[in-house]
Amino acid sequence: MTPTRSESTLYVVEESRKILIVADSEESTQKLATGIAAIIVPPSFDDYSVSILKSDTFYGTDILPVHAFFIGCDLPSPLSFTYVEILFERINLAGRPCGIFSSNPKALRYLSRLMYDSEASVGKPLLAKNGGIDQTKLGEWVKSIIEIRG
Repeated sequence: MTPTRSESTLYVVEESRKILIVADSEESTQKLATGIAAIIVPPSFDDYSVSILKSDTFYGTDILPVHAFFIGCDLPSPLSFTYVEILFERINLAGRPCGIFSSNPKALRYLSRLMYDSEASVGKPLLAKNGGIDQTKLGEWVKSIIEIRG
């Protein structure tokens, strides 16, 4: 919420809660990112807005205003995550809800280690076998991440 002044009265303007999805460029990961984004739209989540960024276009300032974030990759330590790795070793996101996702168990372990130093509140990882997942299960997982209290 942003306070604004109008004459002598203070009003509070509601802003949407921002959700960020950072993913590598692999097709399976982009498909999951798009699926997550499709769930975070009204009427499911009325007060939320969502953005998807490919990991090679992500900057640290992109994560500062977000309520929660999701991060995914297809393989452990992809080249496009070089900056992401450096950032998450140094940034403090204590208590910020985070969901990690992949179709590769080794990539999930990599993402778990990557998030450790940032102190983000990482929920249960999402493993989408063969790049696909039931929409109901995906919706429940997204909701569980967004509702994490750090």
